[in-house]
Amino acid sequence: MLERHELEAFLAVAEELHFGRAAARLRVSTARVSQTIRKLERQVGVALFHRTSRRVELSEVGRALYEDLRPAHDQIVAALDRAIEAGRGFTGVLRVCFTGAAGGQLLVRASQAFRLDHPECQVQIREAQIGELMPWLRGGDVDLALATFPVAEPGVVTGPVLVSESRLLAVPVEHPFARRDAVSVEDLATVTVLQLPDTLPRSLLADRTPHTTPAGRPIRAGQSAATFQEILALVGDGQGVFPVGANARRYYPRPDVAYVHLHDAPPLQWGLLWRAADANARVHAFAEAAYVVASTP
Repeated sequence: MLERHELEAFLAVAEELHFGRAAARLRVSTARVSQTIRKLERQVGVALFHRTSRRVELSEVGRALYEDLRPAHDQIVAALDRAIEAGRGFTGVLRVCFTGAAGGQLLVRASQAFRLDHPECQVQIREAQIGELMPWLRGGDVDLALATFPVAEPGVVTGPVLVSESRLLAVPVEHPFARRDAVSVEDLATVTVLQLPDTLPRSLLADRTPHTTPAGRPIRAGQSAATFQEILALVGDGQGVFPVGANARRYYPRPDVAYVHLHDAPPLQWGLLWRAADANARVHAFAEAAYVVASTP
């Protein structure tokens, strides 16, 4: 079995391809690293590195060993980190993100309620653009994300619905729809619907920007936009329409955009997302705080 210092020395040399840099990275002497690698090679029975006075290269066996060990080492480190985080309880930093002004207000209220019970935990709130939300969550940049549902993604947990609002259709102010009190989802077959970034889950895209109406009529897909402000700018420019939640009328009034009720569309629902593998007491407590805040008139 490999000792921890042997494993770390091998990985460091394999990545640095330089004994001195590997030693500096591990904060030990170059001689210590060289001795460890020689011992490891004796144990394996073959050279793991080809050395010259000018360069160090992985041997074929060394490269295969590195490719096997690196993922396993990362998994062990991640598992230990999760155990440490769980042991810390509510200390540390909880990172949450939102998209849109209404989402930001909700997270601020949830954070205030959470800190009343857990003042030892710092909450960092970040605004994400539409296309950044899932990459941030999956990449570990944030612990929770406030998003519209439905989100059916492997390894991602959806919390309870926090907000349910009517759907409106953002249209150019000069469009014939702007003169109507309400439109039908079937009317989407007669216009161009702007698209969301493809970094979002397919389940969410199918709900927000479907390819067909409930009756099966095709919906013409327009330009994709990376931010909500960009979407509204394209709407105002007459390049298409876009379904939004009712809060858009309050938070994003524009002289070139009208909001028309989609009378037969289901409500737009919002809730928190988090990674199943990284759920801890802080995540669950914040989700509970957000639910209580959202349920309080």
